Amino acid sequence: MAFHLILLLSLPLLASFPSTTESKLTPNYYQKTCPKFQEIIRQIVQDKQLAAPTTAAATLRLLFHDCLVEGCDASILVATNAFNKAERDADINLSLSGDGFDLITRAKTALELECPGIVSCADILATAARDLITIEGGPYYPVRFGRKDGLVSRADQVEGNLPRPNMPLSQIIALFASMKFSVQELVALVGAHTIGFAHCAQFSNRIFNFSKKSEFDPAYNPKFAAGLRKLCENYTRDPSMSAFNDVMTPNKFDNMYYKNLQRGMALLASDQALATDKRTKPHVDLYAANQTKFFQDFAHVMEKLSVQKVKTGRKGEVRRRCDAFNSLKTT
Repeated sequence: MAFHLILLLSLPLLASFPSTTESKLTPNYYQKTCPKFQEIIRQIVQDKQLAAPTTAAATLRLLFHDCLVEGCDASILVATNAFNKAERDADINLSLSGDGFDLITRAKTALELECPGIVSCADILATAARDLITIEGGPYYPVRFGRKDGLVSRADQVEGNLPRPNMPLSQIIALFASMKFSVQELVALVGAHTIGFAHCAQFSNRIFNFSKKSEFDPAYNPKFAAGLRKLCENYTRDPSMSAFNDVMTPNKFDNMYYKNLQRGMALLASDQALATDKRTKPHVDLYAANQTKFFQDFAHVMEKLSVQKVKTGRKGEVRRRCDAFNSLKTT
């Protein structure tokens, strides 16, 4: 599941009381210190998405990969230096698109000119992802502010916290359960693939030499598999070759992704499993039939994800640059 990318009966979703850390986040956190914060981000997001249509998927995946490893603290943005190999250089993160990083850099630069040292990179990422979802036609949800940027970013902390494309579904369910996400919330979150894409290398084992009996995974729609085989035939020479997770409406945030799952048109094995496993199939069928319900549940679970293990107060900092800690750590 690629967020790999790679995420609810709505009633129990946010029924629990917020943690002490979460309660420190407020919608008006920057009202006095940087009143144009959201306006600036909104404009930069619109301009970037218009220039590079893959920005929405790239930024959403960036948020997932950040929040699922040590919480939503912008640690995914930190660059490796001579003393530390950072999260973004873990093997599973090497395929993260540059458009997401570029967007956050642009937003941070503009905000540092407007209100230096005030807005955290973590708040920028959370807000940009929400705005891009709505630009692409998806649901709006409130984002509370006051996250601090993390003080740690280590590649060796990534493994085991992010789902991989060929990971068994039971393992993925267990992984998200350990982060307090239900099966229904997992299925809703994976709906983000409606605007995502996957590199051919991530599903090549399903379309080439699958078994002695079949050249491709029989779970695929045969015509879809044939199209993928043609599209990806040179992927070993060009590792950047990729396909949309939703080939029907790739630039629109809608429920078509779930309809594609029902038709055998999921690129990744972990995604296709959602449509057949008895634990997840009812939710896939619900969202395929009811886009309003999908939007409602996706909005709820994104609110929940965006406050995952947030840092506040002295547990973090407001970075001057999103790709570097304010002070260089040599140990």
